[in-house]
Amino acid sequence: MNINQNYLNLKDNYLFAEIARKVKEFKAANPDKDIIRLGIGDVTLPLAPVVVDAMKNAAIEMGDAKTFRGYDDNQGYDFLKSSVAGYYAKKGVSIDENEIFICDGAKSDTANILDIFGADNAVVIPDPVYPVYADTNIMVGREASFIDGNIGNTFLPMPDTNVKFDIVYLCSPNNPTGAVYNKEQLKIWVDYANSIDAIILFDSAYEAYVCDDNLPTSIFQIEGAKKCAIEFCSLSKTAGFTGTRCGYTIVPQSLVRNEVGLNKLWRRRQGTKFNGVSYIVQRGAEAVFSEEGQNQTKEGIAYYMQNAKIISDALSKLGIWYSGGKNSPYIWLKCPNGLSSWEFFDLLLTKANVVGTPGAGFGANGEGFFRLTSFGDKDNIIEAMKRITDILK
Repeated sequence: MNINQNYLNLKDNYLFAEIARKVKEFKAANPDKDIIRLGIGDVTLPLAPVVVDAMKNAAIEMGDAKTFRGYDDNQGYDFLKSSVAGYYAKKGVSIDENEIFICDGAKSDTANILDIFGADNAVVIPDPVYPVYADTNIMVGREASFIDGNIGNTFLPMPDTNVKFDIVYLCSPNNPTGAVYNKEQLKIWVDYANSIDAIILFDSAYEAYVCDDNLPTSIFQIEGAKKCAIEFCSLSKTAGFTGTRCGYTIVPQSLVRNEVGLNKLWRRRQGTKFNGVSYIVQRGAEAVFSEEGQNQTKEGIAYYMQNAKIISDALSKLGIWYSGGKNSPYIWLKCPNGLSSWEFFDLLLTKANVVGTPGAGFGANGEGFFRLTSFGDKDNIIEAMKRITDILK
């Protein structure tokens, strides 16, 4: 018996373990200090009332033999896929229900999608970005190369025609930088991917936070994308499903490689390895896409974006460079006075009693940067920025 040696090439989850250790030690030494946490990317508002009602009704159905539901077909119930297709139609995008796969979140599917690709594919990943992309490629023994996100390109790297690849990850709005690709930039990516027969894995988990109508919220709003892209989305940050778990992946029927449809391969993979999302959760997800559900979830998004504005305004007054905060719940700032990511973390923790996330944890290009999140209580956000302003001004 042998273990998968690739796992030994993974870094320990030192970032969040180190954050937890530092906060715990500081709290133990300073029990009277009120610590405000702006580091975790978890939502804090409760589920929308219409979602809760839908899940309650579904639970009652499951207690009645006449309306009880057993196994799903692993791809999602038709009522939810129809709702997702209707949501895309409002974006001007036509999606067939057979192209929609209901899942338990974007994280799982961005990782598991690698099952349908050969191990010899060349993979490109932006830096900095969500760590799952790199880790899951390491787990299968595939070496990935990185493209630089930096202040010069506002953390929105574009394709290098000298670099050929088979798979590229794009996340927009980006976690952690909050940067958003415009239509012209995505068109360049789509055209280049099609020219070299590559695949774009497009993570749109934060699409609901895009406030600018001129910015795309789906890669399928770009001509030619259905021939080169797979899109992943989640209700975690859109509707507070971080503890409820539901998302969806779009694999177009027209996406073909080696004369095989990737939709067919993904369907086969999911049929074998995925048990599906519970009926109760899917009924709650369906409610998200109703008119009432959209209105209620938008109220929550507006609340978080108001928090983001509070953070952004404070940083602007301090003269600190940042991205995000306008079409994203994340604010990515340059550490002041030449501080490293961890030095700035320690400064905020010990002097302001505020916790954020060091940018170094998101890749080499994240060193010297820092992520703050707008997921939190408004009063806490106001107090946190007052404290930060006091120690930096």
